[in-house]
Amino acid sequence: MLGVAIQGAGNVSTEHIKAYQNNPNTRLVAVGSRTLESARRKAQQLNLDCDLFDDYAKLLQHPEVDVISICTPPDRHAEETIAAAKAGKHLLIEKPVAINKEELCAMHVAVSQAKVKTVVSFVLRWNPLILSIKEVVAKGWVGQPLLVQADYWHGPTNISPRRSHKKSWNPMDIGAIVHGGCHAMDAARYILNNDEIVQVSGVAPTYSVPSHIIKPLTMASVKFANGTIGKISGSTAFFMPYVFNIEVFGDEGVIRNNQFYSKQVPGQRDFGSFPTILPDSGAVSHHPFQETIDHLIDCVLTDTESDDSLTVAVNTHLACFAAEKSATNGSTVVQITEFE
Repeated sequence: MLGVAIQGAGNVSTEHIKAYQNNPNTRLVAVGSRTLESARRKAQQLNLDCDLFDDYAKLLQHPEVDVISICTPPDRHAEETIAAAKAGKHLLIEKPVAINKEELCAMHVAVSQAKVKTVVSFVLRWNPLILSIKEVVAKGWVGQPLLVQADYWHGPTNISPRRSHKKSWNPMDIGAIVHGGCHAMDAARYILNNDEIVQVSGVAPTYSVPSHIIKPLTMASVKFANGTIGKISGSTAFFMPYVFNIEVFGDEGVIRNNQFYSKQVPGQRDFGSFPTILPDSGAVSHHPFQETIDHLIDCVLTDTESDDSLTVAVNTHLACFAAEKSATNGSTVVQITEFE
Protein backbone atom coordinates (compact mmCIF):
# COMPACT_ATOMS: atom_id res chain seq x y z
CA MET A 1 0.00 0.00 0.00
CA LEU A 2 1.61 3.25 -1.18
CA GLY A 3 1.00 6.49 0.68
CA VAL A 4 0.01 9.41 -1.57
CA ALA A 5 0.18 13.18 -1.10
CA ILE A 6 -1.54 15.73 -3.31
CA GLN A 7 0.31 19.03 -3.64
CA GLY A 8 -2.14 21.67 -4.85
CA ALA A 9 -5.84 21.90 -4.09
CA GLY A 10 -7.31 23.27 -7.31
CA ASN A 11 -9.76 21.76 -9.76
CA VAL A 12 -7.50 19.10 -11.25
CA SER A 13 -6.52 17.76 -7.83
CA THR A 14 -10.06 16.44 -7.40
CA GLU A 15 -9.59 13.98 -10.26
CA HIS A 16 -6.20 12.89 -8.91
CA ILE A 17 -7.70 12.23 -5.48
CA LYS A 18 -10.63 10.22 -6.87
CA ALA A 19 -8.28 8.09 -8.96
CA TYR A 20 -6.01 7.29 -6.03
CA GLN A 21 -9.05 6.44 -3.90
CA ASN A 22 -10.10 3.94 -6.57
CA ASN A 23 -6.69 2.30 -6.81
CA PRO A 24 -6.43 -0.66 -4.40
CA ASN A 25 -2.70 -0.11 -3.88
CA THR A 26 -2.79 3.50 -2.66
CA ARG A 27 -3.92 5.40 0.38
CA LEU A 28 -4.25 9.19 0.51
CA VAL A 29 -2.30 10.46 3.52
CA ALA A 30 -1.81 14.20 2.87
CA VAL A 31 -3.02 17.23 0.95
CA GLY A 32 -0.82 20.32 0.64
CA SER A 33 -1.62 23.79 -0.62
CA ARG A 34 -0.35 27.35 -0.30
CA THR A 35 -2.83 27.88 2.53
CA LEU A 36 -4.29 25.52 5.08
CA GLU A 37 -7.68 26.97 4.26
CA SER A 38 -7.60 25.71 0.68
CA ALA A 39 -6.24 22.30 1.73
CA ARG A 40 -9.01 22.04 4.34
CA ARG A 41 -11.64 23.06 1.80
CA LYS A 42 -10.52 20.28 -0.57
CA ALA A 43 -10.56 17.75 2.27
CA GLN A 44 -14.07 18.78 3.26
CA GLN A 45 -15.28 18.75 -0.36
CA LEU A 46 -14.20 15.12 -0.83
CA ASN A 47 -14.70 13.95 2.77
CA LEU A 48 -11.01 13.16 3.25
CA ASP A 49 -9.40 12.00 6.46
CA CYS A 50 -5.75 12.95 5.99
CA ASP A 51 -3.05 15.36 7.13
CA LEU A 52 -3.10 18.90 5.75
CA PHE A 53 -0.08 21.11 4.99
CA ASP A 54 0.72 24.64 3.93
CA ASP A 55 4.47 23.91 4.16
CA TYR A 56 5.73 21.73 1.31
CA ALA A 57 9.00 20.90 3.07
CA LYS A 58 7.04 19.45 5.99
CA LEU A 59 4.80 17.50 3.63
CA LEU A 60 7.91 15.90 2.10
CA GLN A 61 9.00 14.81 5.59
CA HIS A 62 5.77 12.89 6.14
CA PRO A 63 6.95 9.32 6.84
CA GLU A 64 4.04 7.67 5.01
CA VAL A 65 4.32 9.58 1.70
CA ASP A 66 5.68 7.48 -1.17
CA VAL A 67 4.03 9.21 -4.15
CA ILE A 68 3.23 12.87 -4.82
CA SER A 69 0.90 14.38 -7.40
CA ILE A 70 2.06 17.88 -8.37
CA CYS A 71 -1.18 19.78 -9.07
CA THR A 72 0.02 23.35 -8.49
CA PRO A 73 0.33 26.11 -11.15
CA PRO A 74 3.07 25.52 -13.76
CA ASP A 75 5.56 27.97 -12.28
CA ARG A 76 5.76 25.82 -9.13
CA HIS A 77 6.25 22.46 -10.84
CA ALA A 78 10.02 22.58 -11.23
CA GLU A 79 11.02 23.39 -7.66
CA GLU A 80 8.39 21.06 -6.18
CA THR A 81 9.41 18.20 -8.48
CA ILE A 82 13.10 18.68 -7.69
CA ALA A 83 12.47 18.76 -3.94
CA ALA A 84 10.27 15.64 -4.11
CA ALA A 85 12.82 13.75 -6.19
CA LYS A 86 15.58 14.58 -3.71
CA ALA A 87 13.29 13.28 -0.96
CA GLY A 88 12.89 10.00 -2.87
CA LYS A 89 9.22 10.44 -3.81
CA HIS A 90 7.68 9.06 -6.99
CA LEU A 91 5.83 11.68 -9.00
CA LEU A 92 2.83 12.43 -11.15
CA ILE A 93 3.43 15.89 -12.64
CA GLU A 94 0.71 18.04 -14.17
CA LYS A 95 1.44 19.65 -17.51
CA PRO A 96 3.16 21.72 -18.58
CA VAL A 97 5.85 20.38 -16.28
CA ALA A 98 7.93 23.56 -16.58
CA ILE A 99 7.72 27.05 -18.01
CA ASN A 100 11.15 27.18 -19.65
CA LYS A 101 14.04 25.04 -20.80
CA GLU A 102 16.25 25.81 -17.80
CA GLU A 103 13.66 24.55 -15.31
CA LEU A 104 13.02 21.48 -17.44
CA CYS A 105 16.72 20.62 -17.46
CA ALA A 106 17.01 20.96 -13.69
CA MET A 107 13.97 18.71 -13.18
CA HIS A 108 15.34 16.09 -15.55
CA VAL A 109 18.69 16.01 -13.76
CA ALA A 110 17.09 15.73 -10.31
CA VAL A 111 14.74 12.92 -11.30
CA SER A 112 17.46 11.01 -13.13
CA GLN A 113 19.81 11.22 -10.17
CA ALA A 114 17.12 10.20 -7.68
CA LYS A 115 15.95 7.30 -9.87
CA VAL A 116 12.33 7.87 -8.86
CA LYS A 117 9.44 6.92 -11.11
CA THR A 118 7.62 9.72 -12.92
CA VAL A 119 4.55 10.07 -15.09
CA VAL A 120 3.54 13.33 -16.78
CA SER A 121 -0.19 14.05 -16.85
CA PHE A 122 -0.61 13.70 -20.60
CA VAL A 123 -3.88 11.96 -19.87
CA LEU A 124 -4.99 11.89 -23.52
CA ARG A 125 -2.54 9.02 -24.05
CA TRP A 126 -5.26 6.92 -22.41
CA ASN A 127 -8.12 8.36 -24.45
CA PRO A 128 -9.72 5.51 -26.47
CA LEU A 129 -9.54 7.40 -29.78
CA ILE A 130 -5.83 8.09 -29.44
CA LEU A 131 -5.13 4.53 -28.29
CA SER A 132 -7.00 3.27 -31.37
CA ILE A 133 -5.08 5.54 -33.73
CA LYS A 134 -1.75 4.49 -32.24
CA GLU A 135 -2.71 0.82 -32.68
CA VAL A 136 -3.86 1.03 -36.30
CA VAL A 137 -0.83 3.14 -37.29
CA ALA A 138 1.38 0.41 -35.77
CA LYS A 139 -0.56 -2.21 -37.77
CA GLY A 140 0.15 -0.38 -41.03
CA TRP A 141 -3.28 1.05 -41.81
CA VAL A 142 -1.73 4.26 -43.15
CA GLY A 143 1.46 2.67 -44.45
CA GLN A 144 4.32 5.10 -43.96
CA PRO A 145 3.09 8.10 -41.90
CA LEU A 146 3.95 11.21 -43.88
CA LEU A 147 2.04 13.95 -42.06
CA VAL A 148 0.56 14.19 -38.57
CA GLN A 149 -1.76 17.02 -37.54
CA ALA A 150 -2.86 17.67 -33.97
CA ASP A 151 -4.78 20.64 -32.63
CA TYR A 152 -5.78 21.80 -29.17
CA TRP A 153 -8.45 24.46 -29.66
CA HIS A 154 -10.07 25.79 -26.51
CA GLY A 155 -12.60 28.61 -26.88
CA PRO A 156 -12.00 31.82 -24.90
CA THR A 157 -12.43 31.06 -21.22
CA ASN A 158 -11.75 34.46 -19.67
CA ILE A 159 -8.95 32.97 -17.61
CA SER A 160 -7.63 35.48 -15.11
CA PRO A 161 -4.00 35.31 -13.98
CA ARG A 162 -3.70 33.16 -10.89
CA ARG A 163 -1.64 34.19 -7.90
CA SER A 164 1.92 33.11 -8.45
CA HIS A 165 4.82 32.72 -6.08
CA LYS A 166 6.96 34.49 -8.70
CA LYS A 167 5.68 38.05 -8.74
CA SER A 168 7.16 38.81 -12.16
CA TRP A 169 5.48 35.83 -13.85
CA ASN A 170 2.00 35.65 -15.29
CA PRO A 171 0.86 32.00 -15.61
CA MET A 172 -0.59 32.73 -19.03
CA ASP A 173 2.67 34.13 -20.47
CA ILE A 174 3.77 30.64 -21.52
CA GLY A 175 1.35 30.66 -24.45
CA ALA A 176 -1.42 28.36 -25.61
CA ILE A 177 0.82 25.81 -27.34
CA VAL A 178 2.68 25.24 -24.08
CA HIS A 179 -0.25 25.62 -21.72
CA GLY A 180 -2.71 23.25 -23.44
CA GLY A 181 -1.27 22.63 -26.89
CA CYS A 182 1.42 20.48 -25.30
CA HIS A 183 -1.29 17.75 -25.27
CA ALA A 184 -1.40 17.98 -29.08
CA MET A 185 2.39 17.92 -29.39
CA ASP A 186 2.57 14.89 -27.12
CA ALA A 187 -0.27 13.04 -28.86
CA ALA A 188 1.47 13.45 -32.22
CA ARG A 189 4.63 11.94 -30.76
CA TYR A 190 2.74 9.16 -28.97
CA ILE A 191 0.94 7.82 -32.04
CA LEU A 192 4.36 7.68 -33.76
CA ASN A 193 5.68 5.51 -30.92
CA ASN A 194 7.19 8.43 -28.99
CA ASP A 195 9.31 9.47 -31.95
CA GLU A 196 11.34 12.57 -31.14
CA ILE A 197 10.82 15.95 -32.76
CA VAL A 198 14.09 17.23 -34.23
CA GLN A 199 13.04 20.49 -35.93
CA VAL A 200 10.43 23.17 -35.19
CA SER A 201 9.24 26.41 -36.78
CA GLY A 202 6.46 28.44 -35.18
CA VAL A 203 4.15 31.16 -36.43
CA ALA A 204 1.57 33.34 -34.70
CA PRO A 205 -0.94 35.84 -36.11
CA THR A 206 -0.72 39.56 -35.66
CA TYR A 207 -3.52 39.86 -33.18
CA SER A 208 -5.05 42.35 -30.79
CA VAL A 209 -4.98 40.09 -27.75
CA PRO A 210 -8.00 39.99 -25.42
CA SER A 211 -7.48 39.69 -21.70
CA HIS A 212 -7.66 35.90 -21.33
CA ILE A 213 -4.26 34.56 -22.55
CA ILE A 214 -1.22 36.58 -23.54
CA LYS A 215 -0.13 34.33 -26.44
CA PRO A 216 -3.43 32.82 -27.56
CA LEU A 217 -2.47 31.09 -30.82
CA THR A 218 0.68 29.45 -32.14
CA MET A 219 1.02 26.95 -34.96
CA ALA A 220 4.15 24.83 -35.31
CA SER A 221 5.62 22.96 -38.25
CA VAL A 222 7.64 20.05 -36.92
CA LYS A 223 9.82 17.27 -38.27
CA PHE A 224 10.25 13.93 -36.54
CA ALA A 225 13.39 11.83 -36.38
CA ASN A 226 11.81 9.18 -38.63
CA GLY A 227 11.15 11.77 -41.36
CA THR A 228 7.43 12.36 -40.74
CA ILE A 229 6.38 16.02 -40.69
CA GLY A 230 3.66 17.56 -38.59
CA LYS A 231 1.45 20.56 -38.01
CA ILE A 232 0.64 21.24 -34.34
CA SER A 233 -1.45 24.12 -33.05
CA GLY A 234 -2.64 25.43 -29.72
CA SER A 235 -5.26 28.14 -29.44
CA THR A 236 -7.60 29.87 -27.05
CA ALA A 237 -8.35 32.60 -29.59
CA PHE A 238 -11.13 31.01 -31.65
CA PHE A 239 -14.76 31.61 -30.76
CA MET A 240 -15.79 27.94 -30.71
CA PRO A 241 -16.34 24.97 -28.41
CA TYR A 242 -13.38 22.85 -27.32
CA VAL A 243 -11.92 20.71 -30.13
CA PHE A 244 -9.01 18.26 -30.17
CA ASN A 245 -8.04 16.99 -33.61
CA ILE A 246 -5.63 14.17 -34.35
CA GLU A 247 -4.98 13.11 -37.95
CA VAL A 248 -2.43 10.87 -39.69
CA PHE A 249 -1.85 10.90 -43.45
CA GLY A 250 0.17 8.11 -45.05
CA ASP A 251 0.96 6.56 -48.40
CA GLU A 252 -1.53 3.72 -47.84
CA GLY A 253 -4.26 5.35 -45.81
CA VAL A 254 -5.56 8.26 -43.77
CA ILE A 255 -6.99 8.58 -40.25
CA ARG A 256 -8.92 11.73 -39.36
CA ASN A 257 -10.06 11.45 -35.76
CA ASN A 258 -12.42 8.44 -35.83
CA GLN A 259 -12.67 8.34 -39.63
CA PHE A 260 -10.40 6.21 -41.79
CA TYR A 261 -9.65 5.37 -45.42
CA SER A 262 -7.15 2.58 -46.02
CA LYS A 263 -5.84 -0.01 -48.46
CA GLN A 264 -6.46 -2.46 -45.61
CA VAL A 265 -10.16 -2.22 -46.58
CA PRO A 266 -9.93 -2.90 -50.35
CA GLY A 267 -13.63 -2.38 -51.09
CA GLN A 268 -13.76 1.00 -49.38
CA ARG A 269 -15.09 3.86 -51.50
CA ASP A 270 -15.44 6.58 -48.87
CA PHE A 271 -14.34 7.35 -45.33
CA GLY A 272 -15.46 4.82 -42.76
CA SER A 273 -15.78 5.53 -39.05
CA PHE A 274 -15.56 3.65 -35.78
CA PRO A 275 -17.43 4.45 -32.55
CA THR A 276 -15.17 5.45 -29.69
CA ILE A 277 -14.73 8.03 -26.95
CA LEU A 278 -13.39 11.22 -28.47
CA PRO A 279 -11.21 13.76 -26.66
CA ASP A 280 -13.99 16.29 -27.20
CA SER A 281 -14.18 18.03 -23.84
CA GLY A 282 -11.83 20.36 -22.01
CA ALA A 283 -13.39 19.42 -18.65
CA VAL A 284 -10.88 17.61 -16.44
CA SER A 285 -13.62 15.22 -15.28
CA HIS A 286 -13.82 13.93 -18.88
CA HIS A 287 -10.19 12.89 -18.98
CA PRO A 288 -8.81 9.41 -18.14
CA PHE A 289 -7.00 10.24 -14.90
CA GLN A 290 -7.78 6.79 -13.50
CA GLU A 291 -5.79 5.03 -16.20
CA THR A 292 -2.95 7.55 -15.88
CA ILE A 293 -2.61 7.12 -12.13
CA ASP A 294 -3.06 3.34 -12.27
CA HIS A 295 -0.16 3.35 -14.76
CA LEU A 296 2.08 5.31 -12.38
CA ILE A 297 1.33 2.99 -9.48
CA ASP A 298 1.99 -0.06 -11.63
CA CYS A 299 5.36 1.43 -12.66
CA VAL A 300 6.27 1.98 -9.01
CA LEU A 301 5.21 -1.48 -7.89
CA THR A 302 6.91 -3.30 -10.79
CA ASP A 303 9.99 -1.04 -10.92
CA THR A 304 9.24 -0.17 -14.55
CA GLU A 305 10.06 3.05 -16.38
CA SER A 306 7.01 4.69 -17.94
CA ASP A 307 6.77 5.55 -21.63
CA ASP A 308 5.13 8.76 -20.33
CA SER A 309 7.93 9.68 -17.93
CA LEU A 310 9.48 13.09 -17.45
CA THR A 311 12.42 11.88 -19.55
CA VAL A 312 10.08 11.14 -22.48
CA ALA A 313 8.20 14.43 -21.97
CA VAL A 314 11.40 16.48 -22.27
CA ASN A 315 11.25 16.40 -26.07
CA THR A 316 7.56 17.39 -26.13
CA HIS A 317 8.22 20.43 -23.94
CA LEU A 318 11.35 21.47 -25.82
CA ALA A 319 9.34 21.43 -29.05
CA CYS A 320 6.62 23.59 -27.47
CA PHE A 321 9.14 26.08 -26.11
CA ALA A 322 10.86 26.19 -29.50
CA ALA A 323 7.55 26.86 -31.28
CA GLU A 324 6.83 29.88 -29.10
CA LYS A 325 10.39 31.16 -29.46
CA SER A 326 10.32 30.75 -33.24
CA ALA A 327 6.93 32.46 -33.53
CA THR A 328 8.31 35.58 -31.86
CA ASN A 329 11.54 35.47 -33.86
CA GLY A 330 10.43 35.54 -37.48
CA SER A 331 9.55 31.84 -37.65
CA THR A 332 13.20 30.86 -37.48
CA VAL A 333 13.76 27.10 -37.75
CA VAL A 334 14.92 25.67 -34.41
CA GLN A 335 16.85 22.39 -34.23
CA ILE A 336 15.88 20.41 -31.14
CA THR A 337 18.64 18.90 -29.06
CA GLU A 338 17.94 17.48 -25.60
CA PHE A 339 19.93 20.07 -23.67
CA GLU A 340 22.65 22.32 -25.05
